[in-house]
Amino acid sequence: MKLEKSPPPARGPRWSWLRVTGSVGPLGIAITVLWLSIIVLLPLAALTVSSLEGGWSAFWDAVTAPAALDSLRVTIGVSVVVAVLNVVMGTLIAWVLVRDEFPGKGVVNALIDLPFALPTIVASIVLLALYGPNSPVDIHLNATQPGLVVALAFVTLPFVVRSVQPVLIEVDKEVEQAALSLGASNWITFRRIVLPTLTPAIISGGGLAFARAIGEYGSVVLIGGNIPRETQMTSQYIQQQIEVDRPLNAAAVSVALLVISFATLFVLRLLAERASRKERAAE
Repeated sequence: MKLEKSPPPARGPRWSWLRVTGSVGPLGIAITVLWLSIIVLLPLAALTVSSLEGGWSAFWDAVTAPAALDSLRVTIGVSVVVAVLNVVMGTLIAWVLVRDEFPGKGVVNALIDLPFALPTIVASIVLLALYGPNSPVDIHLNATQPGLVVALAFVTLPFVVRSVQPVLIEVDKEVEQAALSLGASNWITFRRIVLPTLTPAIISGGGLAFARAIGEYGSVVLIGGNIPRETQMTSQYIQQQIEVDRPLNAAAVSVALLVISFATLFVLRLLAERASRKERAAE
């Protein structure tokens, strides 16, 4: 009597992370991982290895050097201000673009994306010509922290606007109209109905603006002045270390900046997943 071959036992939960679902398949995933490794992972790994060539003590000394800490303090402080400014003005701009109609709206909508296409060094030249020592409007922001804020606000403008805009388009206006018909003011309607829906997008856009600002170089290289402890950004400090032939210091501070950016993006990812779970639970 011929015995039937029993099917292979199903793999337990510990093998579930190896399962591949979707239409791309293992080949597509392998190509994606390979490309990300070449473009992102390998350069970052090389940078990390370079920063540790002198050992952990040399790495720590480079990161905690007074000049490095001063540049990090200036960079993080200015970037936080820029992120908050973007949250307020970016949300307002997104609201105007979605809810209002006015001549030239298409042009304004296109200008929002200009910082993505414009070389940031051009922005620094323009701002220096407008707010530098020979300012035609008599506003002098050269070599000041407000000048850094203006430069970084320019290059990070699209993040909050483009994060909030699609969410605002999908907001159910009937709920707002119902609240208004029941006597709620415009501010209460916005704060209690619209703002909770927009909050995840606002946080995401603000976080991306912060992560972009702390690594910016081109837009601040001219108008910033590169004054230690006052307007020297960390990217400028890294460039300075390379110029004085201290590549290990430059690599170590670059890794510190990278960790801050990655931590910011990781927190944003966790907040996005939490918001997504809440939406699914509400449905």
